[in-house]
Amino acid sequence: MNEDPPSSQSTSTRPTEKSWLDKVLNAFTAEPKSRQELLEIIKEAAENKVVDAEELEIIQGALDVADQQVREILVPRSQMVVVNINAQPSELLPLVIESGHSRFPVVGESTDDIRGVLLAKDLLPLILNGTDNFALDNVIRPATIIPESKRLNVLLREFRENRYHMALVIDEYGGISGLVTIEDILEEIVGEIEDETDEDTDDAFIRKVGENDYIIKALTPIEDFNEYFESGFNEDEFDTIGGILMRAFGHLPQRNEVADIDGYQFRVLYADNRQIHLVRLSTPS
Repeated sequence: MNEDPPSSQSTSTRPTEKSWLDKVLNAFTAEPKSRQELLEIIKEAAENKVVDAEELEIIQGALDVADQQVREILVPRSQMVVVNINAQPSELLPLVIESGHSRFPVVGESTDDIRGVLLAKDLLPLILNGTDNFALDNVIRPATIIPESKRLNVLLREFRENRYHMALVIDEYGGISGLVTIEDILEEIVGEIEDETDEDTDDAFIRKVGENDYIIKALTPIEDFNEYFESGFNEDEFDTIGGILMRAFGHLPQRNEVADIDGYQFRVLYADNRQIHLVRLSTPS
């Protein structure tokens, strides 16, 4: 009597569908057809607790950066803190202390007349040597000028290779449109980075970061939002801003998706596969 070999029995009972682990391994042994396909594999790994939500967001942020240009994240010209080339220490030091920045564009007759970049640490010798014979020309560093269209992943590589942390951005006409720092790019990947110079607001849910720009937690109560911005969002249907945003999107949004509600623009900074966590708000001018 003939019997099938054991190998045939094991083959007949083997599942036909690939497990999530097979898919992950295949992603690294065969080139994924698209970036979205790779992301879906990594998301499935997150659902199976192979990577956590924070790691998933970092991976997704790194992939998103490759599709973004400098113009999407730059600090606008109107919000730049600049130093005039003819400024004296008595003018420089209060500005440096008040702003809390470590680098400043140095300009001549106008903001378009970029002379270089001042590092706050280069003013430290004034403590020992005094202000006599001080000239800003002697301490400024060369400025790096880039176009608005430069991709963020390319700029991040240049930041690392050339060991500089700030670049001035020009528009298509050659005028200064803003600036970008290495921290701005890293925040696109890992989320908002706070340090000891960042100001705490009385309301932990809302933090002002520009003239009309704010970082808002999705759990911000609508009542608090309305009071802070003197807005009129309905408080009957939802308790938090996240609820209003979910209705506006109609789905669980991904990073960088934008919703315009009553003149307020909300851009998602951080969301996982369950809820929105953090958004950037641009208010009406």
